[in-house]
Amino acid sequence: MRGSAILPVIFIAALVVLNSIYFVYEGEYGIIKRFDEVVAVKHQAGLGIKIPFIENKTSLTKKYVMHDIQQTDVLTLDKRSMIVDTYAVWHIVDPLRFLQTAATIREGERRIENTVYGTLKTTISEINQAEIIESRTGEYNVLNQRILDNARESLGDFGVNLVDVQIKKFDLPESNKNAVFERMISERNQIAARFLAEGEEEAGMIRYAANKEQEIIISQSRAQAARLEGEGESEFMRILAAAYNTTDRAAFYEFLRTLDALRITMRGDTTIVMPGDSALPRTIIGGGQ
Repeated sequence: MRGSAILPVIFIAALVVLNSIYFVYEGEYGIIKRFDEVVAVKHQAGLGIKIPFIENKTSLTKKYVMHDIQQTDVLTLDKRSMIVDTYAVWHIVDPLRFLQTAATIREGERRIENTVYGTLKTTISEINQAEIIESRTGEYNVLNQRILDNARESLGDFGVNLVDVQIKKFDLPESNKNAVFERMISERNQIAARFLAEGEEEAGMIRYAANKEQEIIISQSRAQAARLEGEGESEFMRILAAAYNTTDRAAFYEFLRTLDALRITMRGDTTIVMPGDSALPRTIIGGGQ
């Protein structure tokens, strides 16, 4: 009888001891509640003691959580509709504040999604659709940072840290894709035509300036050539005058010129009839006498 009476006591004692002990594992916060009221938050992993049957232990993750936000429609500054696909990365930094404002992870994700969507909608409404389409870098870094900063500020008193917000892609509604692309093609053609016109105008100005400079250079070159030719003729005459400045030299020069004239005249089968008083035969026959 004594042994059978001890067994329930041992069982109850073991149950009390087991219910008094709890474990906090790595990567989680240990939450101790007493009748659904949080009485302690354990940040470090390890073994702990609680009041059995009155207090219970739950946990919240410390790990980063990636939440894929459902695709949403937003309007740009020029009132164009676009479909945006985003995701957010967050983690809990103040578990007590998180429990007071959200209570569960699911509720926390819902609040984060609403905040990011509201920030995204506000930010996109300040940008024209063409600017968004033209920034086809695949990353949208500047836009992502603006959304992240604004959403993080809105979640500042929520017990979480919003680590990152990334836009996976922008898309156009099927109903207006073709219209948008045709409008963009038309705008690009107009820009190309303007560039071509500006290029032709610039080319015309360059050609006019080049032709004008060419005419000036040619005119200056011709003037310089005429001046040099005149100076050469003057120098030639000065040299001749210096070379034949005596009677004998002048007679010799006249004799050479006469021979040159005769050589040119007597080309081919030519007969020359000259008067007897001509200087040419006298020069040839008499050496100028």
